[in-house]
Amino acid sequence: MNITAGDAGGASDTRDHWQSIYVAKEPGDVSWYEPVPRTSLKVIEKHVGHDGSIIDVGAGASSLVDYLIADGYADVTVLDVSDAALENTRRRLETSSVGPAYVVADLTRWKPGRTFDLWHDRAVFHFMTDARMQAAYAGAMADAVNPGGHAVVATFSVDGPEQCSGLTVVRHDEASLAARFVADFTLVESWRSTHTTPWHAEQSFVWVVLQRRS
Repeated sequence: MNITAGDAGGASDTRDHWQSIYVAKEPGDVSWYEPVPRTSLKVIEKHVGHDGSIIDVGAGASSLVDYLIADGYADVTVLDVSDAALENTRRRLETSSVGPAYVVADLTRWKPGRTFDLWHDRAVFHFMTDARMQAAYAGAMADAVNPGGHAVVATFSVDGPEQCSGLTVVRHDEASLAARFVADFTLVESWRSTHTTPWHAEQSFVWVVLQRRS
């Protein structure tokens, strides 16, 4: 279960920001923490079988990968710009007989070395605050998802927070979020959800499921 580097060149500010958060805080002390990622697990189970391949981008130290492996998904990759976040996950899973692949990379610079049946992103895309970053992310997603495969993307909705972890975010509704990926993906479904932080604040999210066209 080695942690390998992707393309994080030129992303030192982004890496340093998230590295400092994951060094200073325990996984349960960040606003996006979920004891059980029920929504993600439900949508993944709906759109990919246990023999499929999954990449969780911006995975941080999320327990999603733990639940996927426990449920029998054997081909799981976790990607984050912070190696401290992924090291936390690696330590947590070091006694597991099956582990994920680990990639340290900045999504706006990452060039996928393989493809996947499902791309999962809960709360990364809203940090893509300009057209260049959004286009780079969309290009990486298109390159990484197999034709006919799916992408699950969740961001703060239009009535959600304007900032997260000291950074400005771009909020979306269902239409604006799906529109960022229309060149390569077709919208399958969308919905709103409310996330409750560890300190009991409510945050509004929007989710889309997209299918990669051939």
